[in-house]
Amino acid sequence: MSELLNTLMQDARVWQGHRHNKIATPSEPTGYQVLDNQLGGIGWPRGALSECLVDQPGIGEIHLLLPLMQRLTGTGKTVFWLNPPHTPYAPALAREGINLDQVVMIQAEDEGDFLWTLENCLRSPVTGLVLAWPGKLATRDIRRLQLASEAGSNVCVLFRERRHTDQNSPAALRLELTPGDRQDLKVNVVKRRGSWPGQRCSLAMAHRADLAFRDTPQVVQGPWHQSRR
Repeated sequence: MSELLNTLMQDARVWQGHRHNKIATPSEPTGYQVLDNQLGGIGWPRGALSECLVDQPGIGEIHLLLPLMQRLTGTGKTVFWLNPPHTPYAPALAREGINLDQVVMIQAEDEGDFLWTLENCLRSPVTGLVLAWPGKLATRDIRRLQLASEAGSNVCVLFRERRHTDQNSPAALRLELTPGDRQDLKVNVVKRRGSWPGQRCSLAMAHRADLAFRDTPQVVQGPWHQSRR
């Protein structure tokens, strides 16, 4: 029994309010040292869901993922954009060193297609990162996506409204994002696996408007019509 308890205590999925645990889990650095410090040096978890909670798109949340997109597309991994609220501005992404040949944008027609597509993106061996805007999402759906993320061992970031902050979620990392006064992005760590929340920081987002969504030709237009299993 004692061995079982010791195993559970060492498992990062068991939260211990009185202590921090150093989590040995696959992860990708965010590219922002101040944020990585607040996340215990872990960054974006792989094989787990992350959530960015925002009031509205275009406050700099895409900048938060730029270093990761640049790094992954440079190694030949694919970055999927699923149901973004507007078309990403491809020239600005290219200026940031992102290989657009590895960027795929998909528009799913309904909730069922969205979940099916997202699951398949997460399970694909070519995937490095999935950015998804799910809209309404039940807790059971998040758990379903968590299993797919574990199978694919890639990074998945769900962009959701801040009103979902108090919703119970199995996501390993939850970040509340709000715009600052000086072209910066304020980050509040709502949840991170293996430790307590509440860490805060501000990230400089120079030329934040350059990556605002714009009505430009799409990188890739979906949806993909595939038969379901």
